[in-house]
Amino acid sequence: MTIAPMTTALAIRPGKHALSGRGAATAVPFASADEAWIWTMGCLIARRQGARFGANKGLVSRPCEPDDVVKCLDALYRQRRIDLIHARILRIWGERQMAPNPAYASERSDARIWREAMTRLEWPLRVKGIVA
Repeated sequence: MTIAPMTTALAIRPGKHALSGRGAATAVPFASADEAWIWTMGCLIARRQGARFGANKGLVSRPCEPDDVVKCLDALYRQRRIDLIHARILRIWGERQMAPNPAYASERSDARIWREAMTRLEWPLRVKGIVA
């Protein structure tokens, strides 16, 4: 009886690993967590309105899918590193496709909460290669 080598049984099939089809070498990471979040919310809004997504079909190839950024945020929430108010502010301002401006008194509190959330989200995104 011969046993097949382990490498053939456990070989990764093309298209089944995380970065296949995304052009890992050509993917452009985001400059900041803010930029990644605004992009993510734009994608989620488009998806909600019926758009279909495929990797690398935009003008700039990104190193992730929108759900990857949401999963990082969810992990922070489950670790109690952010609260529901952070997620609420990120959703509201993400749908507006802009960050709150602390120069306006009415946005000052939201800007503080936004900055807290972005500071905590930056590291997990950087570790995953989503943010440069």
